[in-house]
Amino acid sequence: MKRGLLIIMSGPSGVGKGTIREKLMEDKSLNLFYSVSMTTRNPRPGEVNGREYYFVSKDEFQKNIDNGNLLEWAEFVGNRYGTPKDKVEKMRDEGKNVLLEIDVNGTSQVLSKLDRNDVISVFIAPPSLEELEKRIRGRSTETDEVIKNRLAQASRELSQKDQYRFVVINDKLEDAVEDFKKIITSN
Repeated sequence: MKRGLLIIMSGPSGVGKGTIREKLMEDKSLNLFYSVSMTTRNPRPGEVNGREYYFVSKDEFQKNIDNGNLLEWAEFVGNRYGTPKDKVEKMRDEGKNVLLEIDVNGTSQVLSKLDRNDVISVFIAPPSLEELEKRIRGRSTETDEVIKNRLAQASRELSQKDQYRFVVINDKLEDAVEDFKKIITSN
């Protein structure tokens, strides 16, 4: 059996990563497995261990760091989140193409630990910062200050897109999904 691919998807908040991921996951011919992250936060109502996250104690998370079992990890609002290497490798050994949706810092961590030729890294970019701002404002869920912070973060993330093997511009959703599919199938 052929070993599966490790595919990283990153991009700024509001660029459409989640929508692209959902469309990719619908295509069974891509043989995709969406990587489940590990976290120290408590499950929310309806969340199932191993489906939304692997819920672990802070000690267990630290053991995974110490044992080199996290491809990447970060801390947000007092909780830790990371990608368990053993679970990713198991899926790849079973021939599944594993998709990670992680930020640019997580991508840097993964690329520093693995052979870059063994990772398909794809940065999803907006057609412009103006268009990204329009999309974020269109959600009508954030204050002006939050939007300004998101756009500043997006600008920082866009400056790091060169560390990725591929860049997909999400100008039109269908085209972005097709471009991403072509990257997977050609590799």
